[in-house]
Amino acid sequence: MPDKNDHTDTFHALPGFTRRDFLSASLTAAALAGMPGGYALAQGAPRRGGNLKIVAPANPSSLDPATGGAGSDHSILWTMYDTLVNWDNKTLKPVPGMAEWTSPDLNTLVLKLRSNKIVFHDGTPLDAEAIKFNLDRSRTDARSNVKADLVNIASVEVVSPTEVRIKLAQPDAALPAILSDRAGMMVSPKAVKEQGAETDRKPVGAGPWKFVSWTDNDKIVLVRHDKYWQPNLPHLDGIEFVIIPDQGTGLRSVTSGQNQMIFNLSSRYKPLVDRAKNLSVSVSPTLYCHQIYFNYSRAPLNDVRVRQAINFAVDRKAFLQATLSGVGEEAYMLLPASHWAHDKGVAALYRHDPDRARKLLAEAGVGSGLEISFGGYNDQDSIRRAEVLMEMLSKVGIRAKFTNGTIAEISAQFFGNEKKFDALVSAWTGRPDPSMTYSLGFGKGAYYNAGRSEASPELTTLLQHSRLKEDIEFRRQVFSKIQRIVMEQALVAPLAFRYDVTASMTQTKGYLPNLLGKPKFNDIWLAS
Repeated sequence: MPDKNDHTDTFHALPGFTRRDFLSASLTAAALAGMPGGYALAQGAPRRGGNLKIVAPANPSSLDPATGGAGSDHSILWTMYDTLVNWDNKTLKPVPGMAEWTSPDLNTLVLKLRSNKIVFHDGTPLDAEAIKFNLDRSRTDARSNVKADLVNIASVEVVSPTEVRIKLAQPDAALPAILSDRAGMMVSPKAVKEQGAETDRKPVGAGPWKFVSWTDNDKIVLVRHDKYWQPNLPHLDGIEFVIIPDQGTGLRSVTSGQNQMIFNLSSRYKPLVDRAKNLSVSVSPTLYCHQIYFNYSRAPLNDVRVRQAINFAVDRKAFLQATLSGVGEEAYMLLPASHWAHDKGVAALYRHDPDRARKLLAEAGVGSGLEISFGGYNDQDSIRRAEVLMEMLSKVGIRAKFTNGTIAEISAQFFGNEKKFDALVSAWTGRPDPSMTYSLGFGKGAYYNAGRSEASPELTTLLQHSRLKEDIEFRRQVFSKIQRIVMEQALVAPLAFRYDVTASMTQTKGYLPNLLGKPKFNDIWLAS
């Protein structure tokens, strides 16, 4: 039994979470919803120096951007790898990163480096040859998990030391946004050739900080890249990611001053952050969607009626209240209501209807008592989500059998070669362009398509069409068709979009939230 003076129960059960606290959190989130990138206060001139200790929610799946498979990796990867293209924090619109781009014609994309002095952490140049090496590796290497992102690239040609020409098999309006994600993170060719698969654990990029060490499930240590190409950045001498999956424990470590920052907090912790005099908080909406992934290539989830039944069985309003304290948005498809490609008609398909769920299960010939194996994570919030879903599914006759573990191990067991579970309760952490969300999740052979099967030829064709033109209205109509197929066939069960809550010591300045809900730390500095 914990000591009466121990605050463990306060963080876990939140007995101090009052109606006033909940309304305060809700109103804060609602006010910020109109400002997708959150906000930043005037904080004075940045000061160089100091080391920032950041609580990270999970051990990385890999520190090689091409081979990793967890969305939670991104905030760690961005410290070590710059991307060819960047994005605007508030809109996710592509903007120049290490390179600028032009499109001489619909089947060509030209990338030109913005500096000829970009070097990897091992001292080798990041030039056009390095870009070609990375893009060819990402689209052809057997270990690459980003092949689906680059499927439209036919060839990459070096034009000059600072310029490459990408020839496309078909027009791809999403490619600049794609190059702001994993596919645009450049790894040292020298390191790949010398280390092979060891790059998973010994990363060599060209980002603002360079790798020192990684102790599994403990910490990752980084130091400043003194030859970083952007002037006056980074501000920090170093970063240490402290891996603490339990959010209550992580938040206590920041409150006590042991660490200085924690991101991706559950909204239920916001009232506690508000009460802490030594902490500041940022709340902002994101594309982060809690959901149930299905392996729809095998029984019992190869029957669309079973997948539809699960979607009808889930009470999303109750799920949002029980697991996110109501601070977020019910998810009926994979894009929130504020997104330009959201479709109200598709979002109306699965209102809570237990009777409809039971009828579908009966039609599928499974009736009551169907057992479905689920993978889930072992942190407190994930276990809570699993418990809520078990209760909802039991009411329509589905027995959900959960196996819990770390994000890296359970995700690998579902998406990798083991195919250990029928379904996975996890999240889609969002991507800059919606074509990435649907291609990576439902494209034939895509990593996040656990069964690697083709849902329908029509969906495959539409996924290709979604990249044909930049015209927003054309793309909106294509995504409407894509989303309808995905949800009518119930290829996934979206649950809720969460708001990002980031807490930091008050001397931590310059943090800028973004719509992805995955922090970048380039602009952060420490006040004296």
